[in-house]
Amino acid sequence: MQLADLDELTEIEVEAFNSPGARRIFADELDRDWAYVDVVRARGGDGASSVVAYCNYWVVRDEIHLLNIATRPTLRRQGQASDLLDHLLAVARRRACRYITLEVRRSNAAAIALYEKYGFEAVGMRPKYYAETGEDAIVMTLELAE
Repeated sequence: MQLADLDELTEIEVEAFNSPGARRIFADELDRDWAYVDVVRARGGDGASSVVAYCNYWVVRDEIHLLNIATRPTLRRQGQASDLLDHLLAVARRRACRYITLEVRRSNAAAIALYEKYGFEAVGMRPKYYAETGEDAIVMTLELAE
């Protein structure tokens, strides 16, 4: 992510989530040594590129904590989320991480299925984790081979 991407990331947040994060959250991630926001860009017919998906994650010691993966709703099911997960796994291996962890809405069947396809397992639940709806979060972990 670059500073110039903030508007597009904020647009994706608004399109993709009921309670989107604020632009400031992405700007703050730029100042954190452990935080990363990686983007997928697509080139339009005019040659200009735009952000179509992103993942936000933290690298903490030997663990990656995935905060968000989001794709523009009109472009879902075209492989961007899978590309970002493949990228995240490569980052984890390069950094010798042992785990990737995340929380996902209990109702988000598509995301849960994607994470399960990659080998993530449900290891717990955070009751009423999502403040705006009171929905539970499922905690999922992928243990990486050493």
